Amino acid sequence: MAIVSFKDSKRTTRTQKNQVFSGFSTQGRTFQDPKLYDIELVKQDLLNHFNIRKGEKLENPDFGTNIWLYIFDPLDQDTKNAIIQEVEDVCAYDPRVDLDQIEVDEYEQGIQVRVSLLYIGYGIGESIDLLFDNQQGLLTGAQTFYPVNTTN
Repeated sequence: MAIVSFKDSKRTTRTQKNQVFSGFSTQGRTFQDPKLYDIELVKQDLLNHFNIRKGEKLENPDFGTNIWLYIFDPLDQDTKNAIIQEVEDVCAYDPRVDLDQIEVDEYEQGIQVRVSLLYIGYGIGESIDLLFDNQQGLLTGAQTFYPVNTTN
């Protein structure tokens, strides 16, 4: 576990705050506070991964997803299975989450994928609606947190 130290400009004492993951993002945030921590950072990393098409990332052509190729295909069982495999690959790439459940449905101008994730080490699960929209790109719909029973 990483320990991040914060120093208040009005005080001379240092306070300690424990954060497991820390990073930066300017997407949808002000430049005054670009920091992301823990679950918020993990979620943003996953959304970035879903938003990149395979072959777009320099020096890592296997990074990203091919879900964008299936937007205009009929949503038959083969297409659903291919989309489910893509979601499983993206979630398996990130060791900070476990995949709990996947649902694939049609969406007005694209594909809706409901992903239920378990955040490792937090005892929290989250259900996220990912909308792969032909005109607007990746959109997120309803998000719901739920407790996870860690005892088996």
